[in-house]
Amino acid sequence: MNRPTHFEIQADNPERAIGFYGKLFGWGFTKWEGPMPYWLIKTGEGEPGIDGGLLPRMGGVFTPDAAVNAYVCTMMVDNVDATVSKAISLGGTIALPKMPVPGVGWLAYAKDTEGNIFGMMQADSSAR
Repeated sequence: MNRPTHFEIQADNPERAIGFYGKLFGWGFTKWEGPMPYWLIKTGEGEPGIDGGLLPRMGGVFTPDAAVNAYVCTMMVDNVDATVSKAISLGGTIALPKMPVPGVGWLAYAKDTEGNIFGMMQADSSAR
């Protein structure tokens, strides 16, 4: 079975996106010393998950026909309502309101400050 090993977030304004995700999920960002602007993302320690990277959006502006424009990653959260509220307070917007995934939990999708969609899932086997 193939599993994700890395994700990337493209941003019109990398510093703004770093602030958004750092404050929302507590992620750490380290500037890569390579030949292009790139930040390594550390999402945590000791729990299942993957780390990623952040870079300026290729082509400079989001367009639906861009070679790379989106990939939805969903983060497990303790409280989806509180995390949605925090995302909004940090400049995010709701893409799809909280909904049940029966027997799994509660899922909501938001857009970050760069227009990228991401998911937030709260485990709850009683969700209906």
